[in-house]
Amino acid sequence: MGTTQSPRSDTRERIINVALELFSEQGYEQTSLREIADRLGVTKAALYYHFKTKDDIVHGIVDTMSAPIDEAIAWGEQKPWSPELRDELVRRFGAGMSERAPLLRFFHENQPAMRDSPAGLEFKERMIAMIRLVHGPGATFEDRLRATMSLFTINSAMFLLKHGATEGPEGPAGGATAGPAAGAAAEGHGGACGEAKAEALTESLSAALTVALEIAALIEPKDA
Repeated sequence: MGTTQSPRSDTRERIINVALELFSEQGYEQTSLREIADRLGVTKAALYYHFKTKDDIVHGIVDTMSAPIDEAIAWGEQKPWSPELRDELVRRFGAGMSERAPLLRFFHENQPAMRDSPAGLEFKERMIAMIRLVHGPGATFEDRLRATMSLFTINSAMFLLKHGATEGPEGPAGGATAGPAAGAAAEGHGGACGEAKAEALTESLSAALTVALEIAALIEPKDA
C-alpha cells in the first residue's frame, strides 16, 4: 500500500518551488522572505516553521534538486573506471539536470550570491566528486579539464538560452526561428510561448549532452 505525502512535507516542497521561482525571476539578494510568504499565501510565521532564513531555503533547494547527482555519485563510486562508466555518468548527469532545469537557471542567475554560500559550496563539492568520477584515476590535467568541460557543457545550455545565443535555419538568435523560443525559455514567458519554451529547453539540453559526450570521449586515463 502506497503512502501519501504529509501536509508538512507538501508545504515544504511548495516553499522550495516558489522560492526557486522568485530567486530565478528577481535574484536571491532581491527576494525577501515576506515576498515568498506572500506568493505562497501564508504568513511569515508559517514560513519560519519550515525555514528560518533564505539560506535554509537554498539548502532545501540544493538538497532536493541535486538528488540525481548524489545518485550518480553513489552509483559511480561502486564501479571501476571504464569508458562505459564515463559516458554513463555524463548521461545520468545530463538527464538529472534536464529534469531540474530551474536549478541550473537559479545557479546561473545567482552566481555571485551562491559562490561562497554554504549551499553553493556543497553543490561545488558534488560537482568536484562527479568530475573525479568522470576522469577516473591517473588523469592528466588535460583529462581533468575535459571532464570539467564535459559536465559544465550541460550547464552552459542555460547560458545560451538566457542570452538567445542559439542558431536556427535562419541564422543566429536574432533570426525568426530560434530567437523567440530561446528567449521564452530563458525568461520564463508563459501563455503562447509555453510550448516553444519547453521545446527550446529540451533541444538545447539534448544538444549539450551530445557535445558533453564528445568531450568526454577524449578522456582515457592511463591508470584506469
